[in-house]
Amino acid sequence: MFTFIRSDLNNLKAYTPHPGGSSEIPLDRLDTNEFPYDLPDNLKQKLAENYQQLIETNRYPDGGHLELKEAIAKYTNQANPSANISPNNISVGNGSDELIRSLLIATCLENQGSILTANPTFSMYSILAKTLGISVINVGRKEANFEIDITAAQDAINETKNPAIRVVFVVHPNSPTANALTSEELSWLKSLSDDILIVIDEAYFEFSQTSLVEELNQHPNWVILRTFSKAFRLASLRIGYAIAHPEVIINLEKVRLPYNLPSFSQTAAKLVINNSQDVLSFIPEILTERTKLLTAFREIPVLQVWESAANFLYVRLTDEGLKLMGKNSQDESLKSLMEQLKAQGTLIRHTGGGLRITVGTPEENQRTVERIKSIFSIE
Repeated sequence: MFTFIRSDLNNLKAYTPHPGGSSEIPLDRLDTNEFPYDLPDNLKQKLAENYQQLIETNRYPDGGHLELKEAIAKYTNQANPSANISPNNISVGNGSDELIRSLLIATCLENQGSILTANPTFSMYSILAKTLGISVINVGRKEANFEIDITAAQDAINETKNPAIRVVFVVHPNSPTANALTSEELSWLKSLSDDILIVIDEAYFEFSQTSLVEELNQHPNWVILRTFSKAFRLASLRIGYAIAHPEVIINLEKVRLPYNLPSFSQTAAKLVINNSQDVLSFIPEILTERTKLLTAFREIPVLQVWESAANFLYVRLTDEGLKLMGKNSQDESLKSLMEQLKAQGTLIRHTGGGLRITVGTPEENQRTVERIKSIFSIE
């Protein structure tokens, strides 16, 4: 309607969060890969005290995030001692989304580059690129294990010109399919030119316990993204961070918005890092529940489920399941199953040609299994 709006935005759809269910029934929110437990009460109390005693709401937050960067560097080095990360290797964002956007601005804007993704994967790479007018090249994944189609990806890099591919985005482990990068994929990433930025999103690192941060010493064109939204239980406060070569960080700092992370979010992030042993103490339970849920799904003949290195499972329907749903396609059947689960109080996400189901509490997981069985009349 307005001529001053960019015409290409007419073809874009805004990212929309998964709609909630009926407020008349309690909801098992297994649709956004959040941690199923809130912060411990003692830490929430401490955070409230910090807000009262330390934060002046009339003052801007720490625009340089130095104390938070120091805490992140210490935490990173504890898990990966040979990484030798310092605050100069870290940039902090209002969620990883802001950092993804900053990376795109710093590399590809004004038709200076395009990006490569392998679908299915996290949709925000493509969404953010398109909002900036940046070209997106998509390749596929192998159905057996969702490994990137490396041949297609390399062909895309070789053949894409004007603008050439300047950034490759991968997730380790991938969302929504939950598979970690294979040795073949890693070898391919290491073989790429230093003229290409490799962004490795480790949002689920605390669940996979597998990181590539130590590779940064040998690959200055790599960036690791992480978040406080998952294992650290701070999804509502929107805190992400990038770990990279200092020169990359300097340029991310140039393009990020000033005072981008509120004081309360910075305080909360420092608090959970300093109490990481308590905050992360339920991860073994999540991993145990992941195994139990995987086993339970494999015993349901209508479901096809894959191994997971994250805090969620990726599921499709077998031929038997499709027949019982009575729909014309896998997507229609999955949408129907998602809606039926929603009506019973379980929220899951339909994305990337399958269903992504977060590992919740033992009670939530048991209800999910029982509800799926009831929908298909399985004893």
